[in-house]
Amino acid sequence: MNKEDNVAIRPPYINREYSWLQFDKRVLDQARDAQNPLLERCRFLSIFISNLDEFVRVRLGSLLNLELHSPTYIDNKTGMNARDQIEMILGLLPSLYRKSDETFNKLRKELKTAGVDILTPQSISESMKTKAFRFFQENMMPFLSPLVLDAKHPMIRFENQRLYLVLRLERDGREMFGVVSMGRRIPDLVKLSGGRKVKLIPSESLLYLFGDLLFPGSTVKEKSLLRVTRNADFEVSVEDADIEYDFDFSKLIKNKVESRGTLAAVRLEMNTPSEDLRQFLIKYLGIKKNQVFLVSGCFSYKYMYQLDEFFPVEMLPKLRYPSFKGSVPADLQRGNMIDTVLRKDVFLAYPFQTMDPLLWLLEECADDPRVSNIKITIYRLAKNSRVVAALSRAAENGKDVSVVMELCARFDEESNLSYAQQLQEAGCTVFYGIENYKVHSKIISIVLQDKGEVRYITHLGTGNYNESTAKQYTDLNIITSDKEIGQDGVAFFRNLATLNLDAGYGRLLVAPASLKAGILAAMDKEIAKGKEGSITCKMNSLSDKDMIDKLVEASKAGVTVKLLIRGIACLLPGVKNLTDNITILSIVGRFLEHSRIYSFGSGEMYISSADLMTRNVDRRVEIATPVLDSKIRETILKMLDIMFSDNVKGRILKGDGHYAAITSTDKHIDSQEKFLELFRNGKVYL
Repeated sequence: MNKEDNVAIRPPYINREYSWLQFDKRVLDQARDAQNPLLERCRFLSIFISNLDEFVRVRLGSLLNLELHSPTYIDNKTGMNARDQIEMILGLLPSLYRKSDETFNKLRKELKTAGVDILTPQSISESMKTKAFRFFQENMMPFLSPLVLDAKHPMIRFENQRLYLVLRLERDGREMFGVVSMGRRIPDLVKLSGGRKVKLIPSESLLYLFGDLLFPGSTVKEKSLLRVTRNADFEVSVEDADIEYDFDFSKLIKNKVESRGTLAAVRLEMNTPSEDLRQFLIKYLGIKKNQVFLVSGCFSYKYMYQLDEFFPVEMLPKLRYPSFKGSVPADLQRGNMIDTVLRKDVFLAYPFQTMDPLLWLLEECADDPRVSNIKITIYRLAKNSRVVAALSRAAENGKDVSVVMELCARFDEESNLSYAQQLQEAGCTVFYGIENYKVHSKIISIVLQDKGEVRYITHLGTGNYNESTAKQYTDLNIITSDKEIGQDGVAFFRNLATLNLDAGYGRLLVAPASLKAGILAAMDKEIAKGKEGSITCKMNSLSDKDMIDKLVEASKAGVTVKLLIRGIACLLPGVKNLTDNITILSIVGRFLEHSRIYSFGSGEMYISSADLMTRNVDRRVEIATPVLDSKIRETILKMLDIMFSDNVKGRILKGDGHYAAITSTDKHIDSQEKFLELFRNGKVYL
């Protein structure tokens, strides 16, 4: 173990931030895995950098806030204070930067062999440099605003994650600094030549190569591209929406979002090891030396998603995953969703099955005279959302439509504010959750009258009502007409509207009141069985200490505990006499694993919007619904079995806190590819 491992791992616990960075490393490993098609590996590199950016903005930012405002804070699992965790993170990041730069260079070589050459300032030829300079003059210079920093031109404020060129200049014997910000309308990637060998160059490389020409008469002593990352973690409470914001929570959120670009700097990235520039920027930004990182590749790899257009169409099948379209279960059809759900429960597994049946249901409900009420929780939505269109039409048709819009969905606040206004204008009742709790639950409650009887249709799922992510994230959905669940759904929305967090429910487990207690109680039942007990769970993250301690108790009692955890896993398996009976796997593949499943013994099972994190079970409004239909339950159990058999994308968490590939002489199983195969052709259940 290295120094960071020793600090972050205190058996049976693993530090949350350490585990998160381990997950991001597994994403980067997919960019390095030659079994993945080349363009998909390029996209994994882009995802890795995007994930790392968010981690630094949010997690490192929150720890710096904790250190400042809560100096006595101690992590309840590893005993680390905020500074310990900050130093651990800053100690781990350099190796991730080196690996990402190595990965970029490897991908560049493979792309060049395939016919697309991404040029760098170090690799560009003189002839290409001439073409690049012409593009810079004609298409970049008009959008660039150079500035010399002196007494009459005070220091600019570096915007969050905007690219800049900073130069140390000498003019008439006097030293000064120059700054150029990347123009917002400049494309990320520039094509310099076509034909059989396409040559491309990132615009950030052009800025580095030619930006000093914007300072004629000055001698450039040093220069560097840089990017400043600012803290994105802010706290809001309903009490803050005081008279300044007209007691309107949406106005407060809008103000907070706008402030993100001016919060404190938490990271500085540079592409040259210029000591004078570094010292100047450290002093100005108020950061420490270990918050500065050298980038030898690119600052952003968003352009990796554009590379398809530079290859001949006939080559693309070899460079990408095979195309697919989520199937529609054979027993479902447009125009008959309401009657189908009134007869039986409907199960959908995204992205292997399409979201269309749920959209059809909402569109039917908008027009069907039997439907009187539609209520929904919204966390993240797609652009041009069909969900919003259906809800708006329902309201315009005289239905009673209520929308609980979560305005604190990080980085989606502006989109949600816009959709909230659109829904209100259509006649929907929109409110923003309950006091200081995020509403993260995924539920639609529909009330209708069918042949004189009040009936209920309830959708409960593990993912957002977002048509885009439904094609990329693995999520499970149940649409049911079960009366007790329907009554729970109606009560749930009534309780949100009346600020009642303590209500009990007949079938649903609802955080913060009953979800945690319900899951712990189910674990206790298995603990009572000893070696006959079994707990099988799938989630994105596990960090709640009470949940972890209960799983340790189960292991000590002989219960077989199998956990599929995509990201943060704060529990160390394989510790003698503590976690010997616990197995933890992670799957990082083509689709983002996002479903949450909690299965106990042979009969009790829930799907949920909640991970087993303290924020989810104690500080959010979440729902876990029992899986009542035996065919659906059997299908989910089969899916779990296949995922635990994944020896291609699966990685097992070892007792040293690191993940390892699963060595197996059995047939190779990629669970996500298997599900694409199994659900093809309209299969309803496995």
